[in-house]
Amino acid sequence: MASRPRAFTLIEVLIAITVFSLVMAAIYSTWLMIMRASRVGQEAAAQVQRQRIAVPTIEDALTCIQSFQASMRYYSFGVTNGDAPSLSFTARLPDNFLRSGKFGDYNVRHVTFSVEPGADSEKDLVLRQNPILMDMDADEQQTPLLLARNVQSFVIECWDTNAFAWDNEWDATNSIPPMVRITLVLGGNSHNTGGAIPLRTVTRVVSMPSQTLPATVQKPPPGAIANPGSPPGQLPLPGGGAIQLTPPGK
Repeated sequence: MASRPRAFTLIEVLIAITVFSLVMAAIYSTWLMIMRASRVGQEAAAQVQRQRIAVPTIEDALTCIQSFQASMRYYSFGVTNGDAPSLSFTARLPDNFLRSGKFGDYNVRHVTFSVEPGADSEKDLVLRQNPILMDMDADEQQTPLLLARNVQSFVIECWDTNAFAWDNEWDATNSIPPMVRITLVLGGNSHNTGGAIPLRTVTRVVSMPSQTLPATVQKPPPGAIANPGSPPGQLPLPGGGAIQLTPPGK
């Protein structure tokens, strides 16, 4: 009598399906962990890269600062701290400064670094620019240049020569402080990665390379040019001395 071929029983099939499901669940869980760790690592690396870009960008702009007392509506120096910190001033920026290609030959621009709400309740550090004699266009207003994400703190301090101390307020907007200290804190809880990124704190002290040019130097006082006691092409200064306005003989 020939033997009948054996088949899998229902219990064996169920056991096989259960084992297969457990193996697939373990593989899927491992894959999720790898993807999550990869996202956190990429975000941390991006934060470091933004840190390297954001702070030097502010430093570069500050070292190109300009200020003319007779035109303070265009050259004011503004500092705001608190929940919505910002730093604004006018600078003659180099051609390799961020977004310079957009503005062509307009190198003297008003720049504003500010912290604003970003995605997922996080805060971003952004940069806006506009030539000093032009209003900011809609594209620059609505789509500023993103310098850093997940900003926990952005503090601007100015050196007070009277108190010999750092001050987080600068009321003398018609002048430039001798030094500026910037502290930027990035990282912390991140909704984009579903985890926490180590806090990174960067502090820089920038010494201002220039001072506000007095209005008396920008334009002569009434009657100064017509003063018969002044040599041709020279502007007399209070207390003595003179400034050569044009080369002699021209």
